[in-house]
Amino acid sequence: MSSALRRAPPLLFPPASRHTATVIFVHGLGDTGYGWAQTVENWRRRSRLDEVKFILPHAPKIPITCNGGMPMPGWYDIFALGGAVDDIRKNQDEKGMLVSREYLHGLVQAEIDAGIPAERIVLGGFSQGGAMALFSGLTAKVKLAGIVGLSCYLPLDKKVPEFLKEAELNAKTPFLMCHGTADLVVPTVLGVESSKVLEAMGYDVTFTRYADMGHAACMDELDEVESFLQACLPALGEKQPEL
Repeated sequence: MSSALRRAPPLLFPPASRHTATVIFVHGLGDTGYGWAQTVENWRRRSRLDEVKFILPHAPKIPITCNGGMPMPGWYDIFALGGAVDDIRKNQDEKGMLVSREYLHGLVQAEIDAGIPAERIVLGGFSQGGAMALFSGLTAKVKLAGIVGLSCYLPLDKKVPEFLKEAELNAKTPFLMCHGTADLVVPTVLGVESSKVLEAMGYDVTFTRYADMGHAACMDELDEVESFLQACLPALGEKQPEL
């Protein structure tokens, strides 16, 4: 895998008013940015994030080992996905993760170059996309407004201290992690363990469990994400609400 992978341009949702902030939200394995378009449209209809531009990138199609090697949209290879913690933790595709991290960091930098301060940018995602959001946000070389990880885990957690030697600018950045208690794809315990790893390193993590929710998102969870985004990216001139 290389950074020269063929990639479709991200799906963009311009702000309803002036552009003062950006949310980059990363989809999961086998999906595209269009899978989260309705969620963004719902947030936009509620007019609580009018100054926010949303960017929904599309993963390139790559061979996925647990899919019999057949290509599908993915941010990195998954070798096994049987619902066990060890399935996900062993044989992690570090090379693929680093390529995707470079791409996501590039999206962040493009927004900065366009005039949006890094501290007005949130990076988030679901499942594999959430894993990339956590890893990319944690190791970003700019200070972000917030980081969101839904139904996911922190990849390469044993090597994170090594990566943080390159840059640790998000020590004070708030993290929101949410997970269903009935997740049979990314075990809830793995999400909990990842949040505890971050907390042990001193990061500000809010972790919410959603009872009986599988590997999916629910309205209460999306409302919590919306509130988190409002807190991280208040309209300019307004007092920042409490997280």
